[in-house]
Amino acid sequence: MENDNQWKVLLIDDEADILEVVSLTLLDSGYEVITAPDGETGIELCKSQHPQIVTTDIRMPGINGIQVLEEVKKIDPDIEVIVVTAFGEMNLAIRALQLDASDFITKPINDESLHLALKRAKERYTARRQLKDYTKLIEKENAETTQALIRTLEFRRNLIESSMDGILACNETGIIVTMNSVMENLLGCSRSDVIYKMTMDQIFRQEEKQDFEIKHLKERKYGDPNHLFLYETTLVGKDNKKVPVQVYASVIFDQGKEDGMVCFFRDLREIRRLEREFEDQTKVLHQDKMMSLGRLAASVVHEINNPLAGILNYIRLMIRIVDRREPNQEQMKKFKRYLELVESETSRCSKIVSGLLTFSRKSPASFTEVRIDDLLERSILLSHHKLALSNIELKTDVGGNIPVINGDINQLQQCVINLIFNAIDAMPNGGTLWISANYDLQGKMVIISVRDNGIGIAEENIPLLFEPFFTTKKEGYGVGLGLSTAWGIVERHGGTLKVESRPGQGSTFKLIFPVT
Repeated sequence: MENDNQWKVLLIDDEADILEVVSLTLLDSGYEVITAPDGETGIELCKSQHPQIVTTDIRMPGINGIQVLEEVKKIDPDIEVIVVTAFGEMNLAIRALQLDASDFITKPINDESLHLALKRAKERYTARRQLKDYTKLIEKENAETTQALIRTLEFRRNLIESSMDGILACNETGIIVTMNSVMENLLGCSRSDVIYKMTMDQIFRQEEKQDFEIKHLKERKYGDPNHLFLYETTLVGKDNKKVPVQVYASVIFDQGKEDGMVCFFRDLREIRRLEREFEDQTKVLHQDKMMSLGRLAASVVHEINNPLAGILNYIRLMIRIVDRREPNQEQMKKFKRYLELVESETSRCSKIVSGLLTFSRKSPASFTEVRIDDLLERSILLSHHKLALSNIELKTDVGGNIPVINGDINQLQQCVINLIFNAIDAMPNGGTLWISANYDLQGKMVIISVRDNGIGIAEENIPLLFEPFFTTKKEGYGVGLGLSTAWGIVERHGGTLKVESRPGQGSTFKLIFPVT
């Protein structure tokens, strides 16, 4: 399959525009292309059309991309699956790789990433099929001795070396008899240090040696009889270096008798790095949120203190009147008015505290439909008293008929509050803050603007604004995480963050989100 026109690709996505654009790109490159608007249709096409490569969106109505991946692998484990995901769904992409997805690419899809992912998928598919054919050939030839098996493996050394996975083969006693260069890199050992000098269980971490035995190949919980499928374990390389791997293993038979085992190892270090990166990203987000929460806390305390004091005074007054005598009709009318005020102020305090608790809560990213007016109302609720204390007038202008966007409202609120805090810091002597939102019908974009008439930003500093720990504020007024965090949030939502500013003329930050 050296010619692209021999490759059949199935595209699964519930967005017709994406299907059309990607189809044209692949057709121009010589691929045979089949499309499906949902997971159910895609699975049926896999059964009838037998594509070598499938690309599937992670989030779709009905069967999602992870379920599609699992079903496709049941139909034919050799089909290579590329998942398409939003940047903020990195945990789902990692899960897909653990389920033997070939690769993942993020939206919006660019041609370079797409073709690179397809190239990797083709290499994996070709190597996997060749190795299967090779294993069948070994069984068919019924090598009379282990030495014959070794000679056969050596004769086809180039085939083994072309694999993207590490390969080890052992004889019936567990002694390693062959390995490829990928396996050398995994272990950090040369073949001369391993072949005929080490057994299979020596390369596994001590506590996991008992978990990986040939007898497990006969247990269905680890795969099919005589095949171990996608088993995760840890190798011990040179200098006791631990390498997480995913293993596929198969028993080799000679005239009906077990004669050894072939194992294929997939390096999981990159997946683990992505997992750590995702965890670190979550920690930075929460750290920035806690810093914002600290700045909000003082103003919120002031904001609820006055209504609570009023509530307490009204209640004490009513108790004093009741203690003296039974209230008359005129006093009952006053009581009713007092209670209405108590109810109104209590409701306002409750709403503020509830908003603060929701904002402070540490929770995983959850993408849902987000109303822009609701997002701005939440952000302003927690910030408006701090604006008042800073002698800043707030003006809002939210257009009508703004469509919802797909996002995590908690992260987006954190982003907007960070921009409000930056505006407050830029107006140390007070000023005016404009917050507006509108919908660009032609570009299908929702635009949120946060504009101040503060001190502005020097031109040479604008390219550095979104770098972590870069700040123009005085010591003690910020560590430079706010804007970099906001930029990261917007990027994960598929949007862009733009800034316009001149020294002495204020600044405007624009959050631009696509509408899907």
